[in-house]
Amino acid sequence: MLTFYSEESRLRQARTELHDGALVTPFECPERLDLVLKQLRQSGLGDICAPKAYGLEPVMAVHDADYVTFLANCWKQWVAAGHNGEAIPNIWPARTMRGDRIPRSISGQLGYYALAAETSISEGTFEAAMASKDVALGALEHTLKTGEPSFGLCRPPGHHAAFDQFGGYCFFNNAAVAAQRALDAGKRRVAILDVDFHHGNGTQQIFYGRDDVLFVSLHGDPEVTFPYYLGYADEGGEGKGEGFNFNYPLPPGTSVATWLATLDQALAQIKAVNCDCLIVSLGVDIFEGDPISAFTFTSADFTVLGERLAQVGLPSVFLMEGGYAVDAIGVNVVNVLQGFEQAREKGLELHLNKGKG
Repeated sequence: MLTFYSEESRLRQARTELHDGALVTPFECPERLDLVLKQLRQSGLGDICAPKAYGLEPVMAVHDADYVTFLANCWKQWVAAGHNGEAIPNIWPARTMRGDRIPRSISGQLGYYALAAETSISEGTFEAAMASKDVALGALEHTLKTGEPSFGLCRPPGHHAAFDQFGGYCFFNNAAVAAQRALDAGKRRVAILDVDFHHGNGTQQIFYGRDDVLFVSLHGDPEVTFPYYLGYADEGGEGKGEGFNFNYPLPPGTSVATWLATLDQALAQIKAVNCDCLIVSLGVDIFEGDPISAFTFTSADFTVLGERLAQVGLPSVFLMEGGYAVDAIGVNVVNVLQGFEQAREKGLELHLNKGKG
């Protein structure tokens, strides 16, 4: 399986995250890349290559132009305004305030475009986000050309980024950018399966009124889990998109057996809709040792996850979402990919043997 990765993903070197009332070193950090790359190289899974630059056109296909301009200029404007720390929002157009005006002040713009306060914008953030979506598009392009699965080691992640909002460490929605690119290349319908511990609110919001992208997500119950205000089971799409959005919220401490049984339901939805390709928002923060999650996967369970995903039988692109800098992150990612490859190869072998019979 070919892996796509960009050194420019390291350009985001944020120092601050608001967590439990304190400013801490961000959980989403460049060290995540090192841990995954180390395991990929040891595994012999396949080559690791750099993507080409795709520019802003694919981003503009799913994100608001003013929002993209804000991200491109935010850090320079923040520094020019005389602020010493990293750019962190501290006010929002809340329910009792107007939401139809975008202030000239960079502090006001931060609140307008942010969905949460934990994610700072630092020098290199925009450039890293550009590189991350290039990784996603490189992986997708390879799969479209060859039919072979691919892995995009995206950083920063993307699934919390909405049409015109950032947060949850996400700035451009890599899965959404890739899905739209697949449609533009001629695919009739794309499935996005999100297995991150946190709901992919941004991906859902971008495609909620559309029937050409099926969004299916397993995640922590938003009653008690970030992002809190989206990801409930009764969110089924609207307009043309009704029936093309499926959420499976699960409580903290959910057993692996229950999670996998729920995955089977999710995969049945994907098979029923007759999609042309599958994009997996691969969050491995469902691991029992992850610092900001509450599910119970062991490293071995990720192999089973990969095997289950191969049963869908679609050209598949895996894009990195969550999963934080614990030693096992690389093992967990590679176990998913190897489990998928092994099950896929076994399925192809069985198919060929049946043909000979």
